[in-house]
Parts: sequence; C-alpha cells; structure tokens
Amino acid sequence: MHSLGRAVYIALAWFSFGLGVIGMFLPLMPTTCFMLLAVWAASRGSPRFALWIREHPRFGPAVVAWEEERAIPRHAKWLAGGMLAFSILTLLLTLSLLWLKATLSIGLVLLGVWIATRPEPARVTGAVSPVRLLRR
Repeated sequence: MHSLGRAVYIALAWFSFGLGVIGMFLPLMPTTCFMLLAVWAASRGSPRFALWIREHPRFGPAVVAWEEERAIPRHAKWLAGGMLAFSILTLLLTLSLLWLKATLSIGLVLLGVWIATRPEPARVTGAVSPVRLLRR
C-alpha cells in the first residue's frame, strides 16, 4: 500500500478512536461503532494500533466480541439502552418540530430493540480465542 493510503487509514483510525472516546461522555454519540471503524481502518493502516484497540481493557472486549461473534456484552446493552433513553428524553425536551421528535425517537427506539436482540458473547472473559491468536 502506498504511504498516502496508509496515512489516510491511520488518520481515519485515530479520528474514529477520538470520536469513540468522546462518545463515552456525550449522549447521541456512539462509542462502539466508532471503535469498530477505528479497528477496521487501523487494520489497513497500522495493524499495531488495531491490536492495541482490541487489547485495550475498556474498548477491546466489546470490539472483539462483535468481530468474533457479532455479540454485544450485557453491560454494553444496558449502557446503550440508558444512553438511548437519555437521548430520547433530551430530544423530546429540546426539539420543537413534532415530526422530527417522532422520527428521531422512533429511530432510537428501533436501534435499542436491535441492540437488545443481539446475542451476548459466549466466550469466557480473558480467554484468548483462535481468531485473536491469528491476528498477532
């Protein structure tokens, strides 16, 4: 890969990672999807950075669970549900256009239902999976 393409992937990875960190503190701003984008971009530009995210104690377990099993840990589901509820409440109290309130609220409720219906990871926490070993 050309160095310019690699630099673009690395920049996207860091930008996504930064947005994911911000998303930990701001409602309506997701964390895990930005971390997944960061890992995807880092895998193409800096495999070492991608591995660091996967092994990060805070972000890694959710990313690895999604990559390996398309699963969402229970604590992440509860956190997402709480943040979605807070976001809906914020939208209902701050927006004046009824159609916009309804559209955004319905979208967030559907997102919450989708998240709630994802499986939980089957693997034991702390166990090194074969997929992880292949990435090293």
